[in-house]
Amino acid sequence: MKKINVVTLGCSKNTVDSEHLMARLAAAGYEVLWDSDRTDAKTVVINTCGFIGDAKQESIDMILRAAEAKKAGRIERLFVIGCLSERYADELRAEIPEADDYFGARDWDGIVRALGAAENPELATSRHLTTPGHYAYLKISEGCNWKCGYCAIPLIRGPHVSVPMEVLEEEARKLAEQGVRELIVIAQDTTYYGVDLYGKRMLAELLRRLCRIGGIEWVRLHYAYPTGFPDDVIETMAAEPKICKYLDIPFQHIADNQLSAMLRRHTKAEAMELIGRLRRAIPDLALRTTLLVGYPGESEADFAELEAFVREVRFERLGVFAYSEEEGTHSALHLRDDVPEEVKQNRVERIMALQRDISLENNRRRVGRTERVMVDSRQGDHYVGRTQYDSPEVDQEILIPAAGRRLLRGRFYDVKITAAADYDLYGEPAVK
Repeated sequence: MKKINVVTLGCSKNTVDSEHLMARLAAAGYEVLWDSDRTDAKTVVINTCGFIGDAKQESIDMILRAAEAKKAGRIERLFVIGCLSERYADELRAEIPEADDYFGARDWDGIVRALGAAENPELATSRHLTTPGHYAYLKISEGCNWKCGYCAIPLIRGPHVSVPMEVLEEEARKLAEQGVRELIVIAQDTTYYGVDLYGKRMLAELLRRLCRIGGIEWVRLHYAYPTGFPDDVIETMAAEPKICKYLDIPFQHIADNQLSAMLRRHTKAEAMELIGRLRRAIPDLALRTTLLVGYPGESEADFAELEAFVREVRFERLGVFAYSEEEGTHSALHLRDDVPEEVKQNRVERIMALQRDISLENNRRRVGRTERVMVDSRQGDHYVGRTQYDSPEVDQEILIPAAGRRLLRGRFYDVKITAAADYDLYGEPAVK
């Protein structure tokens, strides 16, 4: 069989795109490999990221390595797709002409045709999974309408476009038939789902339908925009036992002047009110957020307000990034990048030091509890699992000693938590 190697960089939304492409390639007779440097595949497809500076550089470095492999005769064909080539296709063609062609994030039919794969509508909901077989991402929409000041996604991916509900249900059923037990619902803004198709936000209804699919035991929600957060989503999360008590809701900042400069369309008071509503309705909710420091105009007072916010809310999960100017965005066009790099990095470190202490305190309170754990893998002397409060790859894990027992990947076990570290828990299977 013809072999093809698909290399995916960037976020989980890119992962879903690659998996759809790989299903089409497999149907066209390719033996599909992914993210492998040790392969004799003569055709390579690189799905790039163009979101922030580090991710763009990683994508460029990967293209350059593949171009060198082509010049050396180790591969014969090289195609580049995704966000980086959506924004910079002309520049990439000029600088790295070794690639056979460049296709953007919205030109999947182009790469399919170039590789001789089928444009069969029946394959629209098929996936060739690259995640462990027991969990998968479900991308429910493309693009974004919010146009936050720092974000290039609307420039790359275009406006918000929802996937029809019946298409998502069919895709989820196929994933369940393949053995998927956890669906991780993703989009640039999941709460906006359905506005373009149905005239109103329909995420709650979609979640209820996904919960009715046999075989699916966990439904996890990522990337929820705070503004206009739907009440019925909170009610559904509280009522549906299959929905993980977990929510990824990037607040980015809390100082009102920073929120305004970022074009975030909500205030500090509105953010705090939403957090209160969520925690009252779902008392055991694990909140994950992302923060952005060093945005143009961020003063020491703004940052102190952000630190106080982290101390008060005590997020269960938190990530923080230093601002980097992205070409074409509102902040790049209209604001001066006036916070020194060393100040940005110092603020990142201060937030993460604060969060490390909060995470350790939160974890210590869980020692002695018995929780339902999904086993993801075995690494060395431990099985590695997660509770409903943790998403794969980005959150903490529960480590279970492997000696004297056999646990199965993708299965659920009741585990008693015996010890805590800042970003890990340790446990033993509960004796029944």
